[in-house]
Order: sequence, then structure tokens, then C-alpha cells
Amino acid sequence: MTTRVPVAGGSLDVRVGGDMGPTLVFAHYWGGSADTWNGVIGHLPPGQATVRFDQRGWGTSRALPGPYHLDQLADDLVRVIEERVSGPFVLVGHSMGGKAGQLVAARRPAGLVGLVLVAPAPPQPPAMVTEEYRQGLSHAYDSAETVGHALDHVLTATPLPEAVRATAERDSLAAGAEARQEWPLRGIARDITDAARRIEVPVTVLAAENDVVEPPHILREHLLPHIPHATLTTVPDAGHLLPAEAPGAVARALGDFLTAIQS
Repeated sequence: MTTRVPVAGGSLDVRVGGDMGPTLVFAHYWGGSADTWNGVIGHLPPGQATVRFDQRGWGTSRALPGPYHLDQLADDLVRVIEERVSGPFVLVGHSMGGKAGQLVAARRPAGLVGLVLVAPAPPQPPAMVTEEYRQGLSHAYDSAETVGHALDHVLTATPLPEAVRATAERDSLAAGAEARQEWPLRGIARDITDAARRIEVPVTVLAAENDVVEPPHILREHLLPHIPHATLTTVPDAGHLLPAEAPGAVARALGDFLTAIQS
């Protein structure tokens, strides 16, 4: 079911499914959409409550005005939760969505019982995030050709099924210029360690063994020191697009996490 949630400057189309809680609230990566989670949701138990949407500036939310910075993305997440979640919930954020999720978790919203970070951007930007790196990254989704290069040489470590790849290509091009550039030019370099240290709920981190964007060692060095109670698990063989490359592994990790926090 798709419903409308009012947010600053307009509204978001939010997909709501299932009725078995805690609700999983998904936030996609830079270049993704609600459809990024299709494979993961397909591996979850029938009836599992889920909430997902295209973030501001992307896909069906492309027409929403800026700003598109992390605080606005966090505000949108909170609004969706307030409007469409009743009872306990777990935030599930991938990459950029993981960094926005950390900001939301730091606000300690009512009902939050856990945080799952999937190949997340760490709260402390690593040294590799230089001005030169960010300028180059800002052009990754300029065209179908650059998107194809990013998918083949940066974002994935295993070939994606044809339909999944087509969705990733579509999503990467489905943003306005401002939204497309906000993350690489500013968001990725923002230090949110003060916020991360305020996270109190259980946290699990999924790293991808062959991720060249957020490698496991980067998460150990730039995330775990700031969320010391978090646990980190490495998914073998996969790259940065964990929800697309290893949806079954992500779904199993979510199931294990839900079992652990309810036991």
C-alpha cells in the first residue's frame, strides 16, 4: 500500500507493508530508491511490517524542494515514522541512508528499538574523502555511461540480476542536480560523531567483504569507536550494494537482529 506523508515543501509517497512488528523502516543509499529494498523484503517473513520511500530529491520524491542535506533527510525520516509507524520500530539505513539513520537514532525518537546499518557511511569521514575524491564522486551519476561504470567498478563486486541492475541504473539517474550533488560534495564529508555517541539502542553493522566504498576496516576504524556497543558482521563476497547483491544475507541479518532485541 502506498500512502502520502506531508513533509516540508510537499509530500512523500510511502510504501507500507505487513503488520508484524517491530516495523522495519528503510532508508536507501545515494542513487537508490524504495525499490533498492525489493530483494530484501522478498526474503523477509510474510507479514513483516515494513516502511520505505524515495528520499527527498530522488525518484518519486524528485520534485520536492531542497535543502537535501542530512538534517533534512533525517527530518523526513522522522515525519514518516510519526505518520506511518505505530509501536516499536527498527531503522535500516544503507550507505547515505545509514548516516541519516544515525542522526535520527541520536534524537532517540519514541518507539525506536534498534538500528541496522548496511554498508553505512561512518560518522567520522575517513581521510580518503578528500576534495578531489568528492568532486570526482559528484559526477558518478552524470549519464548512463558513468552510472554503468560506477556499478561495474565501484558499487558492486558481483554481477547483478538484469532486472535489479536496470532498477539501479534507473534510480541513479532519477534525481535533480542539487540532490545528486549534495551527498558527494557535502554530506559524505560531514562529521556526525557527536550525534553517533548519543545512540543508545542496539546497533548492528553489516559490512561487505569486497566493498571499496565503505570497506570493513573503515567501519571498524571510523564507526565502531563512536558507537562502541555496535556489533559488526562482514558479508562475504559482496560489494557496496549489499541490498541488491546479497538480499538474502541482509534479510537473515535483519531476522537475527529482531530475534535478539525481542529475546
